[in-house]
Amino acid sequence: MKTALIEYKGKPAGVLKETDEGYEFLYDKEYLSDAESKPVSLTLPLTEKPYKSPVLFPFFDGLIPEGWLLDVALRNTDISELDRFSLLLLCCKDCIGAVSVIPLKEEGDE
Repeated sequence: MKTALIEYKGKPAGVLKETDEGYEFLYDKEYLSDAESKPVSLTLPLTEKPYKSPVLFPFFDGLIPEGWLLDVALRNTDISELDRFSLLLLCCKDCIGAVSVIPLKEEGDE
């Protein structure tokens, strides 16, 4: 399963995972304890409970490039346009805005 660290303005904010049931986003406890912390999206308010969805959360899907920039990413990889999580991991480490998506290695990955 693929996992990503979600940063907000350079601070680790939470972890996004692809699971057998879909997707899960969980805010980091340290991030939640900081009074200055903001939600990564208005659709994902700060909470200790994990968010779960059968499809990639619209906020994260919206970070994936479109048009010619998506075409460039697809042309230079073997990722399917339908594999939205892999595209998110590939294209959104340094995207425009306050949120960054950093791929994390799973246990057993080399």
